[in-house]
Amino acid sequence: MCKRIRCILLAVLLVCVVTGIAGAAPKYKWSFAQPWSRPLADKGYQLFIDKVKEYTNGDIEITLHSNGLLGTHDESLHGVRDGSVEIGTFSPYVNLVPGGMMNWMPWTVSTFDEARIAYAWPNGVLFKVMQVAWREINAELLFSCSQGSYGLANNVRPLQKPDDLKNLKMRVSSSLASVRTLENMGAGTGMSMETIPWAEIYNALSRGVVDGCWDMWPSMIDERHVEVIKYYTHGLLNWDANNVIINKDLWDSLDPKYQEALYKAGAEAEQYLDDLYEAEEKNYIKKLETEYPNFTITWLTPEEKDVWREKANMPAVWAEICDPWLEKVWPGQKMGEKIRSELDAVREQALAKKK
Repeated sequence: MCKRIRCILLAVLLVCVVTGIAGAAPKYKWSFAQPWSRPLADKGYQLFIDKVKEYTNGDIEITLHSNGLLGTHDESLHGVRDGSVEIGTFSPYVNLVPGGMMNWMPWTVSTFDEARIAYAWPNGVLFKVMQVAWREINAELLFSCSQGSYGLANNVRPLQKPDDLKNLKMRVSSSLASVRTLENMGAGTGMSMETIPWAEIYNALSRGVVDGCWDMWPSMIDERHVEVIKYYTHGLLNWDANNVIINKDLWDSLDPKYQEALYKAGAEAEQYLDDLYEAEEKNYIKKLETEYPNFTITWLTPEEKDVWREKANMPAVWAEICDPWLEKVWPGQKMGEKIRSELDAVREQALAKKK
């Protein structure tokens, strides 16, 4: 009888242990703020969440809140800063992140191959500088979601060289670095600029209020800009990337093994998103080339792009937009020159991989 009782007790104990392991509550339960409706990006964010759970053995459980469920972009960012929200994906606008312009200065990144190098944890040049920028406002950068490069669109003529901007009226926004860059590229051509909200671009183009604007492949299709645009030259301005961040106080409190798991999961999610958006970009291009016969895409050679890049006079734009912040953070180190040199090396490295 005693032996039977011991066996029963052992079996009960084993069941309790197994049940306890399987149903163990996570040590951390976090919210991930996604202020936009972007199903493609959400696939990458969910992969990150799943990988974090895997790499922490279930100790960290994250719930994705898409479509602005935790508030607007700025509200959600303030939530991460004060700790009421743990993680989120954001655009580092300079009114919120003083060094945020470093994330997407024109003529820094132009292709996904370049993005895979420049934004990569832990040594990517843009990862390193944006890590510092985010820490200034109590956040830690985990990874980025690249969505592609901007180009220039218009209804008058193909843009092969800067002189083709002659007398065009171009829509711009309050993104000062992009405005300065376009202003330089169009200097001496009679090009003018008019500030118009992004949501009003379609109507402004359809009514002839402006001749053109900077634009992206997704907007051509998803926002129907192709209906009111005849010509598009790709890769002439800035790269669009959002940053995934975590509250800095929370980050600092974590065991290093959890920090490593978060970075590892972020690196995998970033690679997945790069591949996903690059494939989707190819789909957009194919659709534009096959279904819109009145829409013309101008493809530039690296040498032709260099002509635009030279006229953009990026050292002057950096001196105005970036150097004041860089000098404050890294006094006397000429970081603007060093970062541009690293970005040039990234461009050469990416080109070499394609040959």
